[in-house]
Amino acid sequence: MAVLTVAALGVVGFLGYQAAATAPDHPTQARPGSHSAQHKKKDKDQTESKQKPTALPADSGTGVRVVYAVGDRRVWLVGADGKATHTFAVGPSPASPDPGTYAVTSRNKGGVGSDGVQVEHVVVFHSQGGVVFGFSAAVDGSMPDPNARKRTGAVRESRADGAAMWEFAQVDTKVVVVP
Repeated sequence: MAVLTVAALGVVGFLGYQAAATAPDHPTQARPGSHSAQHKKKDKDQTESKQKPTALPADSGTGVRVVYAVGDRRVWLVGADGKATHTFAVGPSPASPDPGTYAVTSRNKGGVGSDGVQVEHVVVFHSQGGVVFGFSAAVDGSMPDPNARKRTGAVRESRADGAAMWEFAQVDTKVVVVP
């Protein structure tokens, strides 16, 4: 009997894990008039009354582009309609590129970053003072040390965000860096 109980608990635990792992990031919309819809409207109203930290920065260019806000440590992938299709937080290295408009100059599926970490989905967009700037995802999920002595230009993202960047940012895609 104890073996059956343990087995049943194991199956329930596995099914719970599987459900959590495959659940969508954004739940479906609630029906208008429902308690959940009213709660979401209240939350939305409160959120809109504050400045959105994930709003695309003003004066960040036009057209298809990657926008990197150095101070916010955030990236936006922007479509031809001027709307962000994806935004995510990043981990910068000790060196940061100057604000300006650049373009993706090269891409590399994987390799070793300038900080010695194994990386994937490398998207390079600028070189300045001997430092190469690019977006990448560490295979081990680590972020660069912004206080490191070695000046590197890695802008690290999660592996999922790195895959999104890789699909979006082809060679010659515009990259706009804002303060």
